[in-house]
Amino acid sequence: MKQVYLSRPALVSALGTGLAAHLHALFHPPAATPLTARDDLVAGKTRLFGAVNRELRPFPAHLPAAHHSRNNRLLWDALAQLEPQLEAALARYGRGRVAAVIGTSVGGADENIPLFQHVARGGTWDGMPFRQQAQLMSDAAECVGAAYGLQNLCYGVSTACTSGARALISAARLLKLGVCDAVVCGGVDTLSPLTVNGFHALEVLSAGIAKPFSAHRDGINIGEAAAAFVMSREPLPDTLPLLGYGGSSDAYHMSSPRPDGLGAAAAFQAALDKAGLTAADIGWINLHGTGTAHNDAMESRAVAEVFGCATPATSTKPLTGHTLGAAGALEAALLWGVVSRRDNPQGVLPPQLWDSVRDAALPEIALTDAHSRWRGGRRIGASASFAFGGSNCVIIIGEHDA
Repeated sequence: MKQVYLSRPALVSALGTGLAAHLHALFHPPAATPLTARDDLVAGKTRLFGAVNRELRPFPAHLPAAHHSRNNRLLWDALAQLEPQLEAALARYGRGRVAAVIGTSVGGADENIPLFQHVARGGTWDGMPFRQQAQLMSDAAECVGAAYGLQNLCYGVSTACTSGARALISAARLLKLGVCDAVVCGGVDTLSPLTVNGFHALEVLSAGIAKPFSAHRDGINIGEAAAAFVMSREPLPDTLPLLGYGGSSDAYHMSSPRPDGLGAAAAFQAALDKAGLTAADIGWINLHGTGTAHNDAMESRAVAEVFGCATPATSTKPLTGHTLGAAGALEAALLWGVVSRRDNPQGVLPPQLWDSVRDAALPEIALTDAHSRWRGGRRIGASASFAFGGSNCVIIIGEHDA
């Protein structure tokens, strides 16, 4: 595959702001959970969420009010970290050659909750404004285009929990087709009563902190985040190559993954094939690792089938929560930082946060601990994302071939 390159990422989540803050928390997990207990999202229940609780960067004055939503504001806040790279790309290529592709699963739909509540109380649909632009899954990308004056394609990807990763794949394809020379790409999602209560209805919200791959796992924590890169066809300063990517769509069930992991394994293998690598070349896997019974069973089988049970692997979701449409981009950003020798000179791998009680029914994949490190040689890792409807996606990021 002809390589494309990912800039140093911009990211905001429950772990904080910026790559350094995220890596510090990954390598030195805080004694107190970064997740926030809230009782306002599920009636009669208090649950832990990966919330961003600080004030976010104000929108620029020139941004049309139609793009004003909390979802876009979280993305706008994160993009402050990316502006030097974006400005360099704009200066080099021009606004007509820079695109934007952003993944999200809910977008700004919550901006219309006041209207729905008004109607539920007996009001009329014309009694309050309907925020149509906020409802569009393309709005985050269009907001980026409007904020920075981009004149190339700006569109959204919404494939549930693979949205952020598939946005990166879409960006790579645009570059390889010659449609543009650089792409702002990533994912964003904010905490929404719609999705939180949807997962509650499926009975997969954890009563505490998620424990991926544990015999005692009881579900997920939902989170919010934004993560983005500037992707380019040439290696600009402080970039790492996107070595490969793969996807599959097994369409096994609307919300449950295929139990044998066949679709997930196909996505892992497709990414390896695209990168021209073998399973032995991968030194770390950033797992999807939601902590649900079905996902962890499926994913551990897929990993064992493709990689065996010796490749170090971690789920970072106990620290961030499952950030849904942002997850694939956020976890690719974490992979970027773990690979980077500038940001991770000691070669540390994040330890798995769990109770260390293995489920004997699952393959014994090599979950990391406090002593896990990159092996010698070239650092190459994979990040996996799996979504409703059997949408499977794997991103491979690594060092340049020597």
